[in-house]
Amino acid sequence: MTLLPHRFLFRVASPCRYVKAMPAEEGDFLLDLPESCRLDNFAAMDEARNFADLRLGWNELGLGVQVEVRGKSEVPQGDAARPRTSDGVTLWIDTRDARTSHRGSRYCHQFHFLPAGGGSERDEPVVSQSKINRALQDAPLSPPSAIPFRCERIKGGYRIEAFLPAAVLNGYDPEQNPRLGVYYAVRDAELGEQVLSVGADFPFSEDPSLWGVLELVR
Repeated sequence: MTLLPHRFLFRVASPCRYVKAMPAEEGDFLLDLPESCRLDNFAAMDEARNFADLRLGWNELGLGVQVEVRGKSEVPQGDAARPRTSDGVTLWIDTRDARTSHRGSRYCHQFHFLPAGGGSERDEPVVSQSKINRALQDAPLSPPSAIPFRCERIKGGYRIEAFLPAAVLNGYDPEQNPRLGVYYAVRDAELGEQVLSVGADFPFSEDPSLWGVLELVR
């Protein structure tokens, strides 16, 4: 019996590709990131199965996030007031990659992208940002209107696209700080949870030392 997940034993620096033309101002897609932007979570090391394809891209204006979930037979369920227990994606970004601390700083951000949970019937897509538990300092909170966001229902799932402008990423400076801290969790009541590395047995939602590294490359 393995006491620690295999992925806990490694710290991977993943490349984040430069994508000039985002966000798109017209057309069917906000981002349409290529396969080279996929963030690999090496799930096979722990005999886990992925149900989501998550891609990240960057440019001087900010970060693009694209997630496609497949394999569902039910519609997504969510509650904007409880994003961490809803179907959807949570993305953590540290614009300083300070992984020596076990508590968040003002450069650590937590964003939620839900395919459902908004509106009076809780059936509309919603994006939000929330504070990180136990953080030494909180990153400034941005309104949902500051984040371009799209969600599309597809056969067997949904596709989410969001663009995080530099204005909502405190400390974002690709030239001076091309290495970011990153973590994600895709939750689904039907399919389970997919994470970047370690699972719920570890406090990844509040401990940046458990996050991975994202290298902004051209």
